[in-house]
Amino acid sequence: MMSENQNQYKMIALDMDGTMLTPQDKVSEATKQAIQRAQEEGIHVVLSTGRGIRTCKPYADDLGLQSYLVTVNGSEIWTAGGELLERVLIEDDLIKKMKRLADKYETHYWAVSTEHVFRGNFPADMEEYDWLKFGFDTPDDHKRDAIIKALSDKDELELSNSSPTNIEVNAVGINKAEAVQKLCDRIGIPMDQVIAMGDSLNDIKMIQAVGCGVAMGNAQDAVKEVANYQTDTNEADGVAKAIHHLLGWS
Repeated sequence: MMSENQNQYKMIALDMDGTMLTPQDKVSEATKQAIQRAQEEGIHVVLSTGRGIRTCKPYADDLGLQSYLVTVNGSEIWTAGGELLERVLIEDDLIKKMKRLADKYETHYWAVSTEHVFRGNFPADMEEYDWLKFGFDTPDDHKRDAIIKALSDKDELELSNSSPTNIEVNAVGINKAEAVQKLCDRIGIPMDQVIAMGDSLNDIKMIQAVGCGVAMGNAQDAVKEVANYQTDTNEADGVAKAIHHLLGWS
């Protein structure tokens, strides 16, 4: 049973890769304990990630999360129990265009449908799938810039990243901030009672929109510049340290 929380914060929204997860894709014991204590104090702990539900939910289950999951940068919103609440797709012709760009510039890519993640093995029958996200990855700054330029005139798309070398593309209006706002509306709390933590460009709007936006010590500089608070790295229990500090735990 959740106890009454007297703190001003009622939700903690956590990015996963580079934030809640260590470089080894683990959740540290300190972070687990902080999340559990926050939940016991009545705080909603929400995973807000670029990952799909299949690679997100096992962590939520292991942590015993009881609230909601924001997946694929906000393209989908789920209950922690696995009920789909909302889904926004990208049109097939835009997915085809992005696949052509990946081929033209010879970048690594991944395409996320509601059922599968395709990495370099794009399906011939792509029209049979419902698409949520497309990603490019290249260490070549010029290639990345050229792809961004080629996509920048597409009003139907929203561009971000989850690492300095990639580009993540969702349907326009789809981002973690909008998803967290929808959850706040559903729960009945204002955005200024939310703590959000992240490390990459797909976290920026969420970090800017909430009451306290937290940049990880390993975050991209652009994230640190807009955050209200900077914590330690994901390798050094940054999430746990931020929760303790911001909730006033001794």
